[in-house]
Amino acid sequence: MTTLYQAVEVLETLYPLAYAEEWDEPGLIVGDMGSKVGRIAFAADPSMSVIDEAVAWHADLLVCHHPLLFRPVHAVSSQGVRGAIVSRLYRHRCALWVGHTNADAAYRGVAQAAADAFGLHGQRPLVPRDDPDAVHPVGLGRVGELDEPESLESFARRVAAVLPKTQLGVQVAGDLDAPVRTVAVLPGSGDSLFDEVRASGADVYVTSDLRHHPATDAMEQARYEAGMRARGIALGTGDANARPALINTAHSAIESLWFRYAPADVARALGDATGDRIDTTWITRNTDPWTLSIHA
Repeated sequence: MTTLYQAVEVLETLYPLAYAEEWDEPGLIVGDMGSKVGRIAFAADPSMSVIDEAVAWHADLLVCHHPLLFRPVHAVSSQGVRGAIVSRLYRHRCALWVGHTNADAAYRGVAQAAADAFGLHGQRPLVPRDDPDAVHPVGLGRVGELDEPESLESFARRVAAVLPKTQLGVQVAGDLDAPVRTVAVLPGSGDSLFDEVRASGADVYVTSDLRHHPATDAMEQARYEAGMRARGIALGTGDANARPALINTAHSAIESLWFRYAPADVARALGDATGDRIDTTWITRNTDPWTLSIHA
């Protein structure tokens, strides 16, 4: 049977650790490299409820997008939930591998899966990564085109329709009637890349965790430049629509679109490498932290 060592080799071929941001530490978090792997579960977050579901399914390996140990820790005892999770995984012989920013940047990774789900074609990375060995362009985010222009409201409803449902839902900033053709997508926290999005010429930016001040500044700048264009003063190119508009999504929801690809891709690659059949499941449990959203 396939070993965890072989599974990790395949995962890190599909989602190379070299693609990770400098501050990130993806890869194998829990597990014995010689253990056997026949069942792999996939989930956005390694929360206790997800661990319980993976254990109940008798998973040998859990692949998550978000890290269990995102910041340095000094203990993994049962005095804390992370230690309890590590202990539970070991007791039930379930390994944990994390594909975080490395999976964001990879071919058929988190960003591409979201862009594909939103119907974007002619995709290119928002922030390209130089990899001479890569067959396809790789890097953070994606920029692509819709088949036909549609209104911002129509496109926002398209995004909402394909995302897993959360209490947060989807927020939109911009003129709802403005036409949208070019779209920038960055699953996860994206308000640090407004300059790159503006340089891409995107009509709308789909991301998560948009904070009040950066989002307000971005929209005010977009409206200011649109007004200047309307007066015939050249600031950028194009019409008088404020761009990019913003679509804010639930963090775990947009990133979980990766699992439309990852289970089948990993099972296929492992089968090719070992000749073994691998069973997979996607744990679709909502791990967004909010349980109620009240609109006055």
